[in-house]
Amino acid sequence: MRSAASTATGSAADPPADPLADSATGSATGSVAKGLHLLGAVTLGTATALLDLVFLLPALPFTRRGAVREAARRLAVLEARRLRLDPAVLGLDAVRADGRELCYLAARAPVGLLGGLVTALLGVGGGVAGALAWSWGRGRPFDGMLPTAPLLAYAALGGTVLLFLNLSGLVGVHALERRLAQRMLGPDPTEALRRRITELAESRAGVLLAVDAERRRIERDLHDGLQQRLVALSMLAGRARRGRPELLTQIHEQAQQALGELREVAWRVYPSGLDALGLADALAGVAERADIPVKVVCELPARPPAAVETVSYFVVSEAVTNAVKHARATAVTVEVREHGSMVVVRVRDDGAGGADPAGGGLSGLARRVAALDGRFTVDSPAGGPTTITAELPCA
Repeated sequence: MRSAASTATGSAADPPADPLADSATGSATGSVAKGLHLLGAVTLGTATALLDLVFLLPALPFTRRGAVREAARRLAVLEARRLRLDPAVLGLDAVRADGRELCYLAARAPVGLLGGLVTALLGVGGGVAGALAWSWGRGRPFDGMLPTAPLLAYAALGGTVLLFLNLSGLVGVHALERRLAQRMLGPDPTEALRRRITELAESRAGVLLAVDAERRRIERDLHDGLQQRLVALSMLAGRARRGRPELLTQIHEQAQQALGELREVAWRVYPSGLDALGLADALAGVAERADIPVKVVCELPARPPAAVETVSYFVVSEAVTNAVKHARATAVTVEVREHGSMVVVRVRDDGAGGADPAGGGLSGLARRVAALDGRFTVDSPAGGPTTITAELPCA
């Protein structure tokens, strides 16, 4: 029995909302959250700067030892995560021979202490402002001064300027720390450009291979399936013309089957409903044509780019086909959701597992995903289940 379930993110019965109010509230909440994260990152950077100094001072005579370099790498990984940078992109997944981690720790220590000084000034300013408000709010003098209109204006103006300068200092320290980490730990710009050119060349070659493989599969489907059925249809029509009218029923059945196979081949080339109906309806069609129950959950706030929709469709279609033909699965779950700037497609079946990522079908999908600078992973232990995940950038 074939089944499909699809969910959307909106309903016509929902009460109308004020988009301007929601946007303003969300923006204010997001700004506060970012500010608190920034303050926490700079404050934590002060503590790690002290930790770096405690590590560096006794370790300087032993910088060539592997244990020292490994400890420096771990501290650099900690700094990268604090700054929300990917350690793998910065080359921190292994100890380097050039000792750049030690140089980075020595260079970022004074920046971290500077962040501590800025944070301390913010705390002192907040304490003074609180004491001033507490005293003047009760009508008491502060430092021998009672509140007057000129004095209140002066305090408000001066406090606002100092707060602005202090917050600018926090932003500047955080940006300087990120730039320092990227500059001292990240790959050389020329080397990064070479790697990018190599990646583009490999993805282009992969796309060409995928296109050639798809053409061969289409030719095989037409030759082994539709062509043979049309030959049989032609022979039945010839026999019917020679006085066998009872064969007309078989001719009609063969023609219907040929149309179905032709429609299936056309959908494999490119689903016609994808442009008109969208990804959710196209995936529902995949579920309807499957020989096992397929549950589809497609939750996207807006339609992604056409290239992302196309690759998402083929990932799901190929994964469902593999689950039916090779994994002996009895059910498949398809989830398509947006995560940040990525569209995440996840297909999970309850089959036997053991899928080979280097196989023809999965390797072709990997090349399709790589052509969009996406990530493609296959988790298929022996005995199952199999989970295929594609992360596609949509920004």
